[in-house]
Amino acid sequence: MPYRLLSRDDTYVLNYSTKYLARDNTDDRHNYGQYAAGDPRARIAEAWRFPIIDSYYDGQDYEASYDFNTVTFIYANSDPGLASVAVVGTFADLHAPVPLRRVAGTKYWTVTMVVPKGEVHTYKFIVGGEPRLDPVNPQHATKADGSQWSRFFTQFCTQIISFEEWEVVLLQRLTEHILPFRTTEGQRFLDLYYNYLDRNAKETVYPHAYRLDQPIGAVSFIDKVVAREESHRLQDYKICLETIDRLLRNRNPYTEPSRIAMEFYTELYDQMAGGNPRGWDFSRYKNPRFFLQLLRRHTYTGAFSHPKYGGNAGGAGWAYLAANLPDPQTGALPTERSQPSYFDWGHALERPLGRNPEYHG
Repeated sequence: MPYRLLSRDDTYVLNYSTKYLARDNTDDRHNYGQYAAGDPRARIAEAWRFPIIDSYYDGQDYEASYDFNTVTFIYANSDPGLASVAVVGTFADLHAPVPLRRVAGTKYWTVTMVVPKGEVHTYKFIVGGEPRLDPVNPQHATKADGSQWSRFFTQFCTQIISFEEWEVVLLQRLTEHILPFRTTEGQRFLDLYYNYLDRNAKETVYPHAYRLDQPIGAVSFIDKVVAREESHRLQDYKICLETIDRLLRNRNPYTEPSRIAMEFYTELYDQMAGGNPRGWDFSRYKNPRFFLQLLRRHTYTGAFSHPKYGGNAGGAGWAYLAANLPDPQTGALPTERSQPSYFDWGHALERPLGRNPEYHG
C-alpha cells in the first residue's frame, strides 16, 4: 500500500506531545476505570490523543486535501543509546517499517503520514529491532492469530470497532427512541435530505456523506467516543446493553429485541428514568438512570456534532435544525432548501461540507 510522508517541524511535535508526556507525576490520576492497576498510561493525561490525528492541506487544493488526515506518531524514550525507532502498520507495507526521526535534544521520536479519512489501521513500533505496542495509545486490536496491535482511526470513520453486531442493533433502537427522526415527518426529512446529497455530494455538498444503516449515525459516534475520549464508559455500555437485552427478552420472549414493539422501549425508558426498571440486575449495574442520561448525552452529541466524529452523517442533523428553527423576527420557517435559514451552519464551516471560503478545516 503506498503512503505519503509529511514533514512536521519540531515545534509542532513538541506542542502536541509535551503537554501530555512531559510530566513527572507517579500517581494514577488519569485512571477512570479504563486501565488495570499499575498501567503506566494511567499517569498520562489524555493518552487517547495519540497518535495525533490532524487536518491536511497539500498547499494547492483544499477540497482534494479534505479527503485526508495527517497522522503523527510519537514515541518517547529517554535512552541515549537508542539508535532507531520505526513504525509498521496497515497504512503501509507491513514488511517495510517507516523510520522515525529523533527531535533534537529531546526524548521524542516522530514521523507524520498522510492517511485517507474514514479508515481504521493497526500498527506497532519497532524499537531497537523489537516490535512493541504503542505504550501511550490505549486502543488495541486483536488479530485473528491472537496477536495484539495498537489501533487508530481517522476522522469520518463509520466502521464499528467497539461493539458487537447485536449491540449495534440494540443501540440503534435505543437511540432512535431518543432522536426526533423516528417520526414519520422526521424520516421523510432524512430521506429527502440524503437523496439530495446523493445527487450533489461529489460536486458541491459533501464527499463523506455515507448512507448509514441508522439515520444520522449516532451509534457510529458512540462507537468512536467510547473507543477514545470516553473509553472508561465502554464497560457501562457492555453491561447495560446485555442487561437491557435480557430484560426485553424476558418481557417478550417471542420477538427479538431489535424487532420488538416501540411500546416496550417506551416503558423501559420511563422505568430507567425513575431508577427502578422491573427486572434490572442491580448487582451488575446500580444506577440505570445514570446510563440513560449517558446514552442521551452521547446520542444528542453524536447527532449534532461535526461529522468528522462519526455521527451527523452529511450534516443531516444540522440540516434538520435549519429546517425547523423559525426566524426569531418573522417566526417563519424556510420553505425551500435554497432559502436562507436562521441556523445557517454552512456559512460557518469549511468546504466541501459547508461553503465558508476562509476556513479550511
